[in-house]
Amino acid sequence: MLAHVCLIAASVFFLIPFIWMLSTSLKPRTQIFSFPPEWIPSPFKWSNYTEAMSYIPFFTYLNNTVLITVLSTLGVVLSCPIVAYSFAKLRWRGRNVLFMITLAVMMIPGQVTMMPLFMLFNKLGWVGTPMPLIIPAFFGVPFYIFLLRQFFMGLPDSLMDAARIDGAGEFRIYTQIMLPLARSAVLSVGLFQFMASWTDFIGPLLYLTNEVSYTLSLGLQQFQSQKGSEWGLMMAVSTMMTVPVIILFFFLQKTFIQGITFTGIKG
Repeated sequence: MLAHVCLIAASVFFLIPFIWMLSTSLKPRTQIFSFPPEWIPSPFKWSNYTEAMSYIPFFTYLNNTVLITVLSTLGVVLSCPIVAYSFAKLRWRGRNVLFMITLAVMMIPGQVTMMPLFMLFNKLGWVGTPMPLIIPAFFGVPFYIFLLRQFFMGLPDSLMDAARIDGAGEFRIYTQIMLPLARSAVLSVGLFQFMASWTDFIGPLLYLTNEVSYTLSLGLQQFQSQKGSEWGLMMAVSTMMTVPVIILFFFLQKTFIQGITFTGIKG
């Protein structure tokens, strides 16, 4: 009982910023900085949402965000499980060395590789396009590979041995036996990537130079002007950006928790 009370209290604490954002998105400008703070807008200004969508090319930015998010998530879901499976279950020369290199890359801060990657993508002519935000995902992400490797390590080798006796090849064993068993972990990794790509600001800021290709995270900057910030409109767009992630997590929470729980069974 005490554990439930603590969890409810913690959930309320974490909900406060979202509730304040939602409240601010519905307030008239005069109430945003009123003191004491007013949690319930009076009146509700629903027009903030329509004004926000006309203040910036909302649907253009939304389409760009969806495109980048879906493709990068697809890249991670396709590349990371097969690499993790190779590290966990297959025996080949240099496997442990490459896995150590993968762990080492995972520990390098993103700020260290930011400039070299920018120079590389600039040489390839990708700066100004969404390619730097999509293509790297198809080559795997070290952290996701590590999580999935831990999951595959927990699956019994007897399943693979039985499949080999029946004449199944390695690729068939992976696609028809091991990958379906790892569905919860793969979906968890996909959800991680979806959230990271959907809310990413630094990546689009570095590589998207044309306003037509901006994402919603960059579009939020346009609510700040020399006359002051349009906080009500900004909170309206922020709410619309947050809601899809919440809905996705709501429907996948059971699978997400299961996947995260089992990624540390065996190492």
